[in-house]
Amino acid sequence: MKLTKDSLLKTLSRVQDPDLKKDLVTLGMIQKVAIDGNKVNFDVVLTTPACPLKEVIKNNCLEVLEEDYGKEYEWIITMSSQVTTVREATPILPEVKNIIAIASGKGGVGKSTTAVNLAVALADLGAKVGLIDADISGPSIPTMFNVEGEQPTVKKIGDKNVIIPIEQYGVKLISIGFLTPAESAVVWRGPMASSALRQFISDVDWGELDYLLIDLPPGTSDIHLTMVQTVPVTGAIIVTTPQKVALADATKGLTMFRQPQINVPVLGVVENMAYFSPEELPNNKYYIFGKEGGRKLASKYEVPFLGEIPIVQSIRESGDTGYPAVFKNGLTKDAYTELAETVARQVAIRNAQDSKTKKVEITT
Repeated sequence: MKLTKDSLLKTLSRVQDPDLKKDLVTLGMIQKVAIDGNKVNFDVVLTTPACPLKEVIKNNCLEVLEEDYGKEYEWIITMSSQVTTVREATPILPEVKNIIAIASGKGGVGKSTTAVNLAVALADLGAKVGLIDADISGPSIPTMFNVEGEQPTVKKIGDKNVIIPIEQYGVKLISIGFLTPAESAVVWRGPMASSALRQFISDVDWGELDYLLIDLPPGTSDIHLTMVQTVPVTGAIIVTTPQKVALADATKGLTMFRQPQINVPVLGVVENMAYFSPEELPNNKYYIFGKEGGRKLASKYEVPFLGEIPIVQSIRESGDTGYPAVFKNGLTKDAYTELAETVARQVAIRNAQDSKTKKVEITT
């Protein structure tokens, strides 16, 4: 077969994205094709820098090319990425591609720990990431990022004063913990807390982001409604532990997003503290809080199971020291990196298959 740009695209149309179930050419992933003698350059533009199937897709491309054109050509394939989005054009956060809510039905399940390590893992994989600490009465993000003493600055853009987020470990951050004394309790009624969240969303210079994570407070409250009424949310992640009492509350958190008047896609369930593995016996798993509760919850409501995170001492230590567990080689790094890759894939699948996200209009 004679090699031309058209014949090359026809050949590559036999390669499918394993997640999106469509071929690379139809998805517009094959770009910058250049043929120079026996050297052929082209880019494969993936839907996320966190794609775990990068090498699989590249090898599939090489396989079909060699089938059609033999081995006389030198194939120079550049794997790049461009995170997808289906957010409507909006004056609020116009450069943010995806907004992801991190929620739980109850406190104490490690939701903030999960949000922190997910944000850092996504940034470590090459994504542009921001994190809002929306737990106004119990902000923990400053401690977990080791920036407790930091205070954001303010600059003027046009006629408006905007907050410059703190940046740590490649993640842009905002929290009420940066704006109030560390020892002082934030005793605010619902409207004040909701007003703070609106300010964190609309009055912070977030710039261009692939993913903006919002770490919500436990339960189902004013904060949750404020979020979905202020911005179109790409999807929600539910964090739970395996035991029955946590699952009962996680179910409420999950079904809240599925209510017809809210209708935010649930990207999946994360099971935290899934099992305990002692450092000296890394292959042993002890299911001290029960087994596969999160997996069963995901199956019941037909949403993806995003992964399980073990309970190990290093995760607790990392939260206290402000050095996220995802940076530590071994079990925790593997678990959080795999979680980040899975979440990125689910966002890409959601953007390819579901309708655009819209702000929620709730009338009383």
